[in-house]
Amino acid sequence: QVQLVESGGGSVQAGGSLSLSCAAFGHISSSFCMAWFRQAPGNERERVGVIDSDSRTNYADSVKGRFTISRDNAKAILYLQMKMLKPEDTAMYYCAARYGGCSSFVFPYWGQGTQVTVSS
Repeated sequence: QVQLVESGGGSVQAGGSLSLSCAAFGHISSSFCMAWFRQAPGNERERVGVIDSDSRTNYADSVKGRFTISRDNAKAILYLQMKMLKPEDTAMYYCAARYGGCSSFVFPYWGQGTQVTVSS
């Protein structure tokens, strides 16, 4: 079993920066694909980006150049650094994990989410 716990959400003004963390517990290893998703009220869940076991990343077009995903396998922590935040980045942010590659959109393990609010 894998448990994921996000932290670091909050409120920030447009143009500001915020960093999220996701601590992983249980039977997780560096071979897992890790991801960040977000969902705003009334919107579909959006995959923000993924990082694979070799720390290769892939981002949604909406966040490219502004968000950076990284991982510390020794500490089993996933990070999301967000800069140049926009009001449309306001959402509940979730980390997710799956064993194996990042080509699939199916993630069995999810955190409880952390709210990010960007004011204009």
